[in-house]
Amino acid sequence: MKRVRFILSIAVLLAATSCTAQTETDKRVDELLSKMTLQEKIGQMNQLSGGAELKNEAAAGNVGSILNCTDVKAINIVQKAAVEESRLGIPILVARDVIHGFHTIFPIPLGQAATFDPAIVEKGARISAVEATASGVRWTFSPMLDVARDPRWGRVAEGSGEDPYLDVQMGVAMVKGYQGDDLSDPTSMAACIKHFVGYGAAEGGRDYNSTMISERSLRNTYFPAFKATAEAGAATLMTSFNEIDGVPSTGNKWLLKDVLRGEWGWDGMIVTDWNSAGEMIAHGFSRDLKHTAEQAVNAGVDMDMMSYGFIQYIEELVKEGKISEKEIDRAVRNILKLKFELGLFENPYVDETASARVDYAPEHLEAAKQCAVESAILLQNKKNVLPLDKAKTILVTGPLADAPYEQMGTWVFDGQKEHTVTPLTALREEYNVIWEPGLKYSRDENTKDFAKVRKAAAKADAVVVFVGEESILSGEAHSLSNLDLQGAQSELIAEMSKTGKPVVVVVMAGRPLTIERDLANCDAMLYSFHPGTMGGPALADLIKGKAVPSGKLPMTFLRDAGQAPFYYNHNNTGRPNNGTETLLKDIPVEAGQTSLGCTSFYLDTGYGPLFPFGYGLSYTTFEYGAPVLEKAELSENDVIRVSFDLKNKGKYEATEVAQLYVQDCVGSVVRPVKELKRFERITLAPGETKTVTFELPVAELAFWNFDMEYVVEPGDFRLWVAGDSASGEPVSFVVK
Repeated sequence: MKRVRFILSIAVLLAATSCTAQTETDKRVDELLSKMTLQEKIGQMNQLSGGAELKNEAAAGNVGSILNCTDVKAINIVQKAAVEESRLGIPILVARDVIHGFHTIFPIPLGQAATFDPAIVEKGARISAVEATASGVRWTFSPMLDVARDPRWGRVAEGSGEDPYLDVQMGVAMVKGYQGDDLSDPTSMAACIKHFVGYGAAEGGRDYNSTMISERSLRNTYFPAFKATAEAGAATLMTSFNEIDGVPSTGNKWLLKDVLRGEWGWDGMIVTDWNSAGEMIAHGFSRDLKHTAEQAVNAGVDMDMMSYGFIQYIEELVKEGKISEKEIDRAVRNILKLKFELGLFENPYVDETASARVDYAPEHLEAAKQCAVESAILLQNKKNVLPLDKAKTILVTGPLADAPYEQMGTWVFDGQKEHTVTPLTALREEYNVIWEPGLKYSRDENTKDFAKVRKAAAKADAVVVFVGEESILSGEAHSLSNLDLQGAQSELIAEMSKTGKPVVVVVMAGRPLTIERDLANCDAMLYSFHPGTMGGPALADLIKGKAVPSGKLPMTFLRDAGQAPFYYNHNNTGRPNNGTETLLKDIPVEAGQTSLGCTSFYLDTGYGPLFPFGYGLSYTTFEYGAPVLEKAELSENDVIRVSFDLKNKGKYEATEVAQLYVQDCVGSVVRPVKELKRFERITLAPGETKTVTFELPVAELAFWNFDMEYVVEPGDFRLWVAGDSASGEPVSFVVK
């Protein structure tokens, strides 16, 4: 009892200390705010792109933040102008798109999601923060939390894929990694959760396009990761380019004030995306730039990125009574609070020697390699061709085998290809390598060197073909309607299949590609979303068998781009597919106008995807025992406990990502056919069996119902434990 009282006393003391610190920050903010002129306040709300050339603007108090400068000397010049030459000495906040690494580049976020390992993701974000802050960057525009279900959209590369629960886990891990335990630590970097909200639902996968999302879908699918990361302490949030129900996010009072500030009680700082305020004119929501400034500020935006509307028009709008100075104070208070929390007033300058001490540190490279190992997904392995542990001489071919820039992927402004270790380099340490690229780059259609590649294959024990996308083919503004391998890459794989040698294909790409025809022409396929700086050694270890694949698909892989959007956690139709598909080849000539199956599917591609969400093979085989529920009848306050045995039946120590899915069978509104609710990485020795238990509070079965209430509805449920979203046998339970 004494121990309990002691713990409670410590908790109360810590809470009181936290409140005191918060009060002191608020006092400092209010004191500074009281000294500021309206023009100085507006200056804090202005973010500009640039470096030393902005020193005069900084000295005049016309800029609160800069982005896209990583030159430490230039940052210190601008900072000195702000701190020592402006009237009030308010420091500049330096921002950068640090998306999946700063100098040491980790796999793209979609690849990190494929690890199903929040710990390695958090570690990667921490390393990114350590390296970026050493170059003066204290604010990153990451993580991207846009649930994305259409691989045609290039920005799927920047997120965690199609599942809200996985999105929550990866997003929270990144926020924790970037910000650390204390924002005032010089190695901590403010996270920015983006893009609020629904940007990943762009129609047709076309970037910046319109979205059609109901409020219920927003709340059940697109809000959860933002709410979770806000609760985890994310310091800032970015509005999105798209509109929701006709209202662009940057001017959306309901999103920013009612939901974010009101319902969730979040008190961080809101920034627009690049000129997203100005783009409200093109939307037809604003008359001109002055109107955008009025709408954005009144909606709750704190800082304007690169529209110049705030700096030009807010003072005039205040004089006209269209924006109250109370709104300006609200915005500036959030900005100043962040700067105080980051410790910028105490430590505004950057140590110009720090970067050399932390960039590409051995422990950073090792973590990047481990993340790349865990992110690779084994999609096919006929006759256990992989690992190539017996081969002596291998032919390495394909345009991505030695492409140090391309393997880093999208959003790598600060990645240096000179530090990238390619698969070709790494494989030369394991095998006698014959190198014939065949194609110069991924879009190359010239097949003149294929004869050289065929000739070289005759001398090899096996062929490893590295194909995929150049980094420029995914990311922002890089949408595609055709997701096949570009150029003559599929033709190169087909040529290798004719050699009679074992053919291993490694795909390095920024999105799920449609690779069904390529699977038919190879014995094994490893899929590696752009793996970053240490992708080469990671893939070499997997090919050699020094590491065993454990990655799982964070997005459904399609047979054809025409199936998009396709995602596992869809609602059922009134005529769900039951396997009775009638395909084109089966339709008789002059067939009568019948419905040919009467279920929801395509005549040419059928119903199912190529590979389901959560799928990924190993060099071993895992056997799942039947799941056993602790009890089959539960109340809303109970915890679901389900146990199962997992056995490693092969000869390799390996890691399996066990996944728990639930279905609410009948609801006041139609519920998804399955929803991921838990996952765990489990490492087993050969022959080892482990009993695994998942715990899931019944409260986590809540959803926004017909009356727009967030509740758990009583009724029948089904539960699966399996290695992917399409496997396993369900068990049933009831919520009373």
